[in-house]
Amino acid sequence: MRRSQLFIKTRREAPADEEAKNAQLLIRAGFVHKEMAGVYSYLPLGLRVIDNIKQIVREEMDAIGGEEMLLSTLQHPQIWQSTDRWDDAKVDVWFKSALGEGSEVGFGWSHEEPMTRLMTQFVSSYKDLPIYAYQFQTKLRRELRSKSGLLRGREFIMKDLYSFSRDREQHDEFYATVERAYHRVYDRLGIGGITYKTFASGGPFAKFSHEFQTISDIGEDIVFLDQGKKLAINQEVLTDEALSDLGLDRQSLVEKKAVEVGNIFTFGSRYSEPLGLFYTDEKGVQQPVFAGSYGIGVSRLMGLLAELFADERGLVWPSVIAPYKVYLASLGDEAEVKAAADEAYEQLQAAGLSTLYDDRDERPGQKFADADLMGLPYRVVVSQNSLQAGGLELKKRTQTDTRTVPQDQLVQALKNSLQE
Repeated sequence: MRRSQLFIKTRREAPADEEAKNAQLLIRAGFVHKEMAGVYSYLPLGLRVIDNIKQIVREEMDAIGGEEMLLSTLQHPQIWQSTDRWDDAKVDVWFKSALGEGSEVGFGWSHEEPMTRLMTQFVSSYKDLPIYAYQFQTKLRRELRSKSGLLRGREFIMKDLYSFSRDREQHDEFYATVERAYHRVYDRLGIGGITYKTFASGGPFAKFSHEFQTISDIGEDIVFLDQGKKLAINQEVLTDEALSDLGLDRQSLVEKKAVEVGNIFTFGSRYSEPLGLFYTDEKGVQQPVFAGSYGIGVSRLMGLLAELFADERGLVWPSVIAPYKVYLASLGDEAEVKAAADEAYEQLQAAGLSTLYDDRDERPGQKFADADLMGLPYRVVVSQNSLQAGGLELKKRTQTDTRTVPQDQLVQALKNSLQE
């Protein structure tokens, strides 16, 4: 993509009404647009980051047998009334709207009920199970504390997977499989070393549920971490009984702030029975389907990564989710500089190295500032000085030193660096 054609406008200053660092950086760099508190639109660069995060999650969900679909956002009250979760006194995050003749519709904040009802049309026998269905969906929640940018919004993008199994044994096996897949996702995103399986309240379904918490000073959750066992326990369930059940020693725990980046729940037949999701087993006996739910906040991850991977100059994206791998800048209006920059752009594109080519008539300082603010992994500069030195100037976003690379070696040099 040529910068002169890209829909973007960078800013020197963050909006005065934005408190969160992640949103400040993403707005200044032209990745998102703030519509209102807790609601953001994704501009071309931001959408590419979201899509890259989705793709990592998608690959790991597909690898464990997940099948992607997309359910509606509008929700009929009846299915939620069946599980006693339509009443605002029971669930206080609903956005609802009145329809004609006094009826109502809800805007999906979660999809356990709709997915379960859908499955009643496809499951009747034990031969139909298990089923692992997931989606990437925009969720809408009446969030009162929308002051953390993409980390806590009223509208956000989530991956939610639902498992439908014959019994607890089959469910537990898949539950453990999802846990391993989640760790692979966080490893690939560069936060595996600071993300911990965390024991939290299981609510009415189980003694514990499991969260995945990333250690960060911006976190709203408090967890107590056993670094040796790579486990944590949420402050909300930190009791002597819980510690005994988990085999954790209070003296070895370290208190940390953390951001929840995923969760997994066991539901059993909580939704299956009221919504009529049953199957006939091998003996001809009707049984309720045993279910679970597994969430990852995609847009929340984008906000967290923007916070974690940044410096005083701007964003510093990991290469796996960066909107482009290379920021190519031409400096000067000399014909040979423009020709060399155009050739480098074509080489990089042909090699599959996604490149944002800053072909604007702007001062070098402005181009360098934008490159740093956007946080692409590598910057390549073409100028009279670089050509006289024997090639193009290559610099990694996280480093200060540059090196000159002959133009015919640029692609290989970048591929080698991306593999490091």
